[in-house]
Amino acid sequence: MRNPLSTLSLDRLRRRTSVKWREFPDDVLPLWVAEMDVDPAEPIKKALVDALELGDTGYPAGTAYQEALAAFAKKRWDWDLPVDRTALVPDVMLGAVELIKLVSGPGAPVIVSPPVYPPFYRFIRSAGRAVVEAPLKNARLDLDLLERTFRHVKADRPVYLLCNPQNPTGTVHTAGELTALAELAARHGVRVIADEIHAPVVSGSARFVPYVSVDPRGMSLMSASKGWNLAAVRAAVAIAGTDELADLPEEVGDGPSHFGAIAHAAAFREGGDWLDALLGGLDENRALLGALLAEHLPEIGYTPSEATFLAWLDCRAISDDPAAFFLERARVALVPGADFGSGGEGHVRFNLGTSPEIITEAVRRMAAAARG
Repeated sequence: MRNPLSTLSLDRLRRRTSVKWREFPDDVLPLWVAEMDVDPAEPIKKALVDALELGDTGYPAGTAYQEALAAFAKKRWDWDLPVDRTALVPDVMLGAVELIKLVSGPGAPVIVSPPVYPPFYRFIRSAGRAVVEAPLKNARLDLDLLERTFRHVKADRPVYLLCNPQNPTGTVHTAGELTALAELAARHGVRVIADEIHAPVVSGSARFVPYVSVDPRGMSLMSASKGWNLAAVRAAVAIAGTDELADLPEEVGDGPSHFGAIAHAAAFREGGDWLDALLGGLDENRALLGALLAEHLPEIGYTPSEATFLAWLDCRAISDDPAAFFLERARVALVPGADFGSGGEGHVRFNLGTSPEIITEAVRRMAAAARG
């Protein structure tokens, strides 16, 4: 199957009306928000068209999404996902907030490990909770720091919100790291909730380990949204090692889109070949970006990620605010590293989910700007 990242021209992409292509003027290359420049997989398009033609435009029902995800998890990760301990939720972050409210004490803080997905901060604070940071160390979980943080947080059932794989670094946390995390959490009365939205987008060089597979007290949120570029038709699955999801408020299940459940089920059930072609294209893009930076911008630090379609670039040698610098001088839109919490200053997140031609043009512009 052809690489989905190599099929779309810039002219066609600029006709799109999503936020990626409407936030900035047409002279800006948008490599910021986590949308990929792909067309949907054929099984997803067929599932949605069939639903429209049938007039199947009501509310979601049943567990078809969860069953498709369970079959995918068994095939890809050799994990028996417990369908009877799942719930359909509107999307990953809204689901995370509901799980935080479900398992933590009133007002208990939420611990995170930056640099991490910026909405972690926004959603946690909107839920009336404080954020406690335990930053990564060399892009990996700092278990010693987590142990100290868990020990010192005095609250009724605090929560650790894990990002697995990590956005923006692309780190895939190992079975050993996750098992150690689970042991620390149990020892200190912390509940772990894992955002695993990027789980399908893991390079063949790494092994994704579902958090609930190593922690019977753990919870997870999974979705086809990132793997198949389905932000327009949102839905997600909450998964628990316990039976606590039965206590979620009934209204939580009213939020998911029926089209989302249909599209995501089709992705997990029939989108494997498309995903494999995407993963191959992303590996090529990681190598391409590395070669381009080494040749034209060697002062930028870059380690190819193990997962996601994102690259984390250390631009401190160029600017204190490299996102603003490259937007103004190169007309390339990137996400500021400071948005990702402690340790993000002087970095940018670069979206690799696009064509090699756009990546090449972006680096050409960035290098020209850096050279003055």
